Amino acid sequence: PRLLYERLGELGLDFAVLYPTVGLRVPRIADDERRRATCRAFNVLTADYFRDFADRITPAAVIPVHTPDEAIEELEYCTRQLGFKVAMFGSLVPRPVPAIATEHAEAARFIAWYDTLGLDSEHDYDPLWAKCAELGVAPTFHTGSRRQGLRLSPTNFTYNHIGHFATASEAVCKALFLGGVTRRFPNLRFAFLEGGVGWACVLYADLIGHWEKRNRKALEHTDPRALDRALLMDLVRKYGSEEVTAALRQRDGWPDPDAVTLIGGLDDLDDYSACRIERKEDLRELFVAPFYFGCEADDRINAWAFNRRANPLGARLNALFGSDIGHFDVPDMGEVLPEAHELLEDGLITAGDFRDFTFANAVRLWGAGNPRFFEGTVVEKAAAAVLAERPAV
Repeated sequence: PRLLYERLGELGLDFAVLYPTVGLRVPRIADDERRRATCRAFNVLTADYFRDFADRITPAAVIPVHTPDEAIEELEYCTRQLGFKVAMFGSLVPRPVPAIATEHAEAARFIAWYDTLGLDSEHDYDPLWAKCAELGVAPTFHTGSRRQGLRLSPTNFTYNHIGHFATASEAVCKALFLGGVTRRFPNLRFAFLEGGVGWACVLYADLIGHWEKRNRKALEHTDPRALDRALLMDLVRKYGSEEVTAALRQRDGWPDPDAVTLIGGLDDLDDYSACRIERKEDLRELFVAPFYFGCEADDRINAWAFNRRANPLGARLNALFGSDIGHFDVPDMGEVLPEAHELLEDGLITAGDFRDFTFANAVRLWGAGNPRFFEGTVVEKAAAAVLAERPAV
C-alpha cells in the first residue's frame, strides 16, 4: 500500500477507495463456516494493511450475504471494530433448487438459482439495509457473471468477459428497485462497480417504458375479463374462416378460456406495487438518486449518463470514475485519468459533468449517509463543499 500511497499523485489521484481482486471470491465461498471465517480474516488483514494511509486511501471490507444475519454481524464488526467506511457486498447468491437436490442429487452442484437480495429472495434483507442506514454505509456490489448463463465458452475469454459485470449489476439493481428497497430506504445509496453505466441507462428507460404499459391502471386494458366477446364473434364471422368461427363458438366467445385464471397465483399483478408509484416522476426519484455506477475511464458510453436529452425525464445518472489499475486492461496507470478526460476534450461531456464523474458523485455516494466520511482526508474541504451543495434535480 505504501508504494501506491506515495505515487497516487503521479496518477493524478488525490484520494482512492480501493476494492479487492482476490477478495471478490471470498463472499462466494459455499461453506458457511469457511466463508465467514475467511471474510473476517481478509477484513482484519486489510484494515491492518491500510491503517497508516487513511488520509489518501480507504479500502472496502468484504461482506458475505448468504443470510442477512451473517452480513449484519460482519458489517457491524468491520465498521465498529476495524473502522471500515466502505463495504463490498456479495450478491447473486447461488441457492439450491430443491427438486433437483432431491431427485437428481448428483447434478445439484451444477444447478442453482441466484438470489438478487431484493426480489423473490430466500430471506428478508430489509434488516441489512436498515443496518446500513444506521451505520452510514452505502452498499456497493462488485459481482460478475462469468461461467453463468450464456457466458460459458471454454475457449474464448473475451466472449465470457464482455458484459459480465453489467449483467450481474443489472440483476441486483433491478431487484432492489422492483422490490421497493429504494422506496423503503430513500436515503440509502447503492453502487454497482465495473459494469459501466450503459446498462443502467437502458434499465432506467425500460423500467419507465414497462411501467407505462404495465402499471395497475394500464393492466385493465389487457384484462381478458373485459373482452367484448359479442363484438369479437361478429368480427370472426365477417373476416375469419369457418373453422375459427366454429372453434370460438365452442368456447363461448373466449379465445382462451383459461386466460382469466392464468395469473400465477398472484393477488397483485402490478409488478411495481412495492415501489408505490403514483406518477411517472416517482420512477426517476426512486432510481436516479439512490443508484451509482462504477465506470472504466476509457468507456465512451460514460457520456450517456450525463445526456439529459437522451435519458427519460431529463435524468442524469450517477456515473463514477473507476479503474482496474492493477489489471490487464490498464497497461499504464498514468493514462487512466487522461483517458477519462477525453470525453471532455471531445465535447461529449461538460466540465461540470467531468467534475461529477471524477469527484462529486463519489462524495455524494459515500457522504450522503456518512457526512464525516472524508474527515481527516486530503479532500476533506472539497468534499464538504460538495455535500453542502443543493442536490441537482
